[in-house]
Amino acid sequence: MMSFNPPSATTMPLPETTPAYSLRWRTRLYSIAGLALLLGVVMVVASAVGSTHIPIGTIWGVLLSRLPFVDIIPAWPAATETIIVDIRLPRVVLAGLVGAALAVAGATYQGLFRNPLADPYLIGVAQGAALGAVVGFLLPSSVAGLSLIPALAFFGGLLAVAVVYSIARVGKTLPVTTLILAGVALGAFLASITSYLMITSGDRLHGIISWLMGRFSLSNWGQVWVIVAPSVIGVVFIWLHARPLNVMQLDEEQAQQLGINVERVKLILLVAATLITAAAVSFVGTIGFVGIIIPHAVRLIWGPDHRFLLPLTTLAGANFLILADTAARTVLAPTEIPVGVITAFFGAPFFLYLLRQKKRAVF
Repeated sequence: MMSFNPPSATTMPLPETTPAYSLRWRTRLYSIAGLALLLGVVMVVASAVGSTHIPIGTIWGVLLSRLPFVDIIPAWPAATETIIVDIRLPRVVLAGLVGAALAVAGATYQGLFRNPLADPYLIGVAQGAALGAVVGFLLPSSVAGLSLIPALAFFGGLLAVAVVYSIARVGKTLPVTTLILAGVALGAFLASITSYLMITSGDRLHGIISWLMGRFSLSNWGQVWVIVAPSVIGVVFIWLHARPLNVMQLDEEQAQQLGINVERVKLILLVAATLITAAAVSFVGTIGFVGIIIPHAVRLIWGPDHRFLLPLTTLAGANFLILADTAARTVLAPTEIPVGVITAFFGAPFFLYLLRQKKRAVF
């Protein structure tokens, strides 16, 4: 299994009293603020782009008119406000939430497993969610007016990880290698069941494939409100464990000697990362590439310190997936490209460019 190299004399954190450390701290804080500002701009621009072009000034006017104590006389048609508020804005917000969740989950798994190939789907979340979603497609479309597909996808992802965890746990410890191997084995088993169900799905196969490749075409505010709570709670819990995650990059035994309850931290991070991943894929499908590419890109640009890596990854993931979804619905309009295709098509060359630049800096 590939793993991150332990810190050397050239990669150890700078003493906190040095001017170089203060400069690096300020630079990263400015970067966080810049990415947050960029996210606001990207959301507004994405809301303006589509089959019906809407001026950015109108976007701002509609958004400001929704704020309390702000009285703006509408100078736009009611249909325009409906397009912005009920169609485009929930899609943009949902894409940002999903991108942030997948990126943070990927960074967490990479740090937790000390494995640069880790992604949010490493231990069976995607396979469990996919099987749950396929079962939802094959069952009646709804029960008591509620769609079964996102619910079964969410609980399928959680159940798969719970099974992997129970298999890998040895006493009070959780060997990382055993966890990964159990996840790969169970994932292959669940994928085989999913493939069989897809073959026998008949005319529902197109909808299943569309879900598996990722889609935001059915986004609405109800989905946003369902996803926002587990996503925010999970991300905040992960952020709060940035320092222990830094220490665990050395070695589990050294982290234990430095006062870190390694098994407790692993369990908290595993549960939080799994929760936000399952919530993210439950409505929009198993969008690939975001959880592995964004953490690596942020790490190459700003360094491996999880105190900054995690918030930067959150914002970068949100920006990236909003832009990818905007491209998915506009490049070949009115045909919509699966967003998973866009994330891989644009993300891979960008990441290879970053790797090339990093190689030149080193050598």
